[in-house]
Amino acid sequence: MPQRIAVLTGDVIDSRKVDDRPGLYRLLDDNLAELASLHGGRAERFRGDGFQLALPRAAPAMEAAVTLRAALIEHSEPDQRWDARIAVAVGPAERGSAETDGATFVASGRALDALADTSVHLSLTRLDAPVDPGLVLLVRYIDDLLDSWSAYSAEVVGLSLRHDASQQALAERLGIRQPSVHKRLRAARWTLLSDTLDYLRQRLADEEHTP
Repeated sequence: MPQRIAVLTGDVIDSRKVDDRPGLYRLLDDNLAELASLHGGRAERFRGDGFQLALPRAAPAMEAAVTLRAALIEHSEPDQRWDARIAVAVGPAERGSAETDGATFVASGRALDALADTSVHLSLTRLDAPVDPGLVLLVRYIDDLLDSWSAYSAEVVGLSLRHDASQQALAERLGIRQPSVHKRLRAARWTLLSDTLDYLRQRLADEEHTP
């Protein structure tokens, strides 16, 4: 199977209700740039609250989507939850055409459009593989889990995704006690989420090497 890329296309939910739009845009820009640098990809923000992140490998796609949503939820305004719809598409890298016109980019954009009138905020489309009900269910689980997070849960999960650190190290970084970190991770269902993301990463990586 040829090299597969991942494209994440998204927009902020109810962004017109956000008071601090400059702060929201800075947050998006900073986190998109960080993820693009980490994974060797490219990121762009457009139409204010719209964005796209292209990754040269499919494996980290779902982890990147969760990391970005965690950052938004963490920095929510007191009376306005920040979150995003993100449509992840995985497909073959294409040559000889404008990258943003490639099939994977188009599929990601169309998948985001399909989320607009639903309560779903996360989706995964695999262009070169049949629909797998098990993967669909796992993505639904992740989406439902993130919808229940508090800003505190999002903060500690975001740090856990970025840093392979002990709970004590996370506590020192946050300026709180280790039992508080444990409580927040448990509320966020971190163990199950981490295992699910590891499975999805490995599954997408394995598919890239399947003839």
